[in-house]
Amino acid sequence: MEYNWKKIEEDVQQHRSEIIDRLVDFSLNDVLLFWSSEESLQKEQEKKWMPIIQWVDENVNAKFKATTGIDVTPTSTETSQELRNYINQFSDKELTAFYMAALNMRSVLLALALVKGRINATTAFELSELEELYQVRKWGKEPEAEARRKSLKASISDVEKYLKQ
Repeated sequence: MEYNWKKIEEDVQQHRSEIIDRLVDFSLNDVLLFWSSEESLQKEQEKKWMPIIQWVDENVNAKFKATTGIDVTPTSTETSQELRNYINQFSDKELTAFYMAALNMRSVLLALALVKGRINATTAFELSELEELYQVRKWGKEPEAEARRKSLKASISDVEKYLKQ
């Protein structure tokens, strides 16, 4: 999918504070905070997701907590405010990339790591699809899901390219 980055950036400039508020709220439902109860997958999540969560906590001065249930783990008001303050420092270009990455990956935490250069687009994709890729290894590929993942990977790569322009 090709994005009209100029148009998206204009929208982000115009609605900056609303977008930041939405992203902070969205962080409560971040895919990296919902771990499987299946032991082998949970070990993989801990190995691959925990370093991102810790990196965000250290850089944002936050305390994000993972859960194995379906209930959202309460995030402190301080964590939400620290995240808001951190995002507020982004340039319009960074915020535009961050917004699009977070929406695509269902993860504010991965989007932060991508925008700040902690991970690249390939790693961001793999981490955002960790559970699904685990299921593919276990049960095999499904053509429709494979097409969706290919599109997602391209979208995340587009975000990375936009950041480097």
